[in-house]
Amino acid sequence: MALAKSLAIGAAGGLVFQLIGMPLAWMLGPLTANLIVSARGVDVRIPEPLREAFLGVLGLVLGSQVTPQLAERVLDWPLSAVLLLLGVAASTAVAAAWYRRCGFDSTSAWFASAPGAMTAMILMGEQGGGDPRRIAIAQSLRIILVVMILPPLFWAYEGGASVRAGAAENGFEAAWMLLALPLLFPLGRWLRLPSHTLLAPLLFAGLLSGFGLASLSLPGGGMNVMLWVLGCAIGSRFRGLSSARLGRYLFEAFVATLLALVVLAGFAEMIHRLVGVPRDVALLALAPGGIGEMAILAVALDLDPVFVAFHHLLRMVALMLFAPFWARWLMRTR
Repeated sequence: MALAKSLAIGAAGGLVFQLIGMPLAWMLGPLTANLIVSARGVDVRIPEPLREAFLGVLGLVLGSQVTPQLAERVLDWPLSAVLLLLGVAASTAVAAAWYRRCGFDSTSAWFASAPGAMTAMILMGEQGGGDPRRIAIAQSLRIILVVMILPPLFWAYEGGASVRAGAAENGFEAAWMLLALPLLFPLGRWLRLPSHTLLAPLLFAGLLSGFGLASLSLPGGGMNVMLWVLGCAIGSRFRGLSSARLGRYLFEAFVATLLALVVLAGFAEMIHRLVGVPRDVALLALAPGGIGEMAILAVALDLDPVFVAFHHLLRMVALMLFAPFWARWLMRTR
């Protein structure tokens, strides 16, 4: 029942956003509609197995963007990778300073501001003495705000032109790859891959596509279904929060997200000038959202999905490696 309500409310939101001409209507509409009703106490939710299944499909679509010509570009990525890591450090420090002004303790402020690896940041922040609920809410709201801010920003940057959707223009090809998902999920878990439901299918499809063997593509309707379900899943996370408390948390997270985006936009401009990557691609590669959500945007907007996914994966791995040491240092200085 909660699933049916979530999908129905999401479909209504998608139709409204499509009618008013919003970009990425079938992701932002369901997200916004589910966020509103869940904050009002309506029981809406997308079961985790269903969300993971659609994340797996996204991983296959994303990995299918890999081409044999990609190796020629990889040589340019170490410079952008260094700028990414510097940008992550700077934006996290700025957002943490804001959260400290909002009354967060030091550990909660830092782990609420870390842009990625949300589950790991919540657990490590709690182990370091932080407040897991405040960290979780700040992390979740940051992801939602980034997803809602960037598509209209890119739409305005391109002068109101229709959002590109190159990945969705092809027919339904190599559909047999979907049958590999039940094998890829446990394999990714066994290999201890971060976000294994996304990365295991991504690596599988990347190998097949990179060697020219097979590439999965979805029709436009298939892309919209994937965006609809994943948008509902993101928006239905806030059951049980009062409207007043959600409003306060939204304000705090909005300012923190805006500060982080401004800092990262400066580093994205450096990547644009030094590496030659388009500004919108560079900003999406550095944006402080989750790897799954940013991969959705990259595929849906046709903004160099492989470049974007590589940088978000690098950021997530770097955070997971560095965060335990940072948590210990924060505990010693308390």
